[in-house]
Amino acid sequence: IDRDLIAAARTLGMSEEKIFWKIVIPLAKPGIMAGAVLSFARALGEFGATIMLAGNIPGKTQTMSTAIYAAVQANDQESAFLWAVIIIIFSLLVMMFMNYWLKKQKSMIE
Repeated sequence: IDRDLIAAARTLGMSEEKIFWKIVIPLAKPGIMAGAVLSFARALGEFGATIMLAGNIPGKTQTMSTAIYAAVQANDQESAFLWAVIIIIFSLLVMMFMNYWLKKQKSMIE
């Protein structure tokens, strides 16, 4: 975020709170959203730490990736496939939303 924009807002009499909500947050939104998507992708694929620390207790500590693992270990290919399809659909929906949001933000800037 360009510090000159913040300085200009201060010279125009904006309060620090208003600068934060009207200038800093809108300019930081793309970075915040990119970080959220990267965190989402990392969390979605997290397997090792979940298995090692939290375990794989169905209904308590089981995540989608550990549910796929448990289904494959139990030779339940249908459940594993279902979980994989759910993850794929959910991921595609998140990506579609992000693309829509970024295009909307870009059109607002232009």
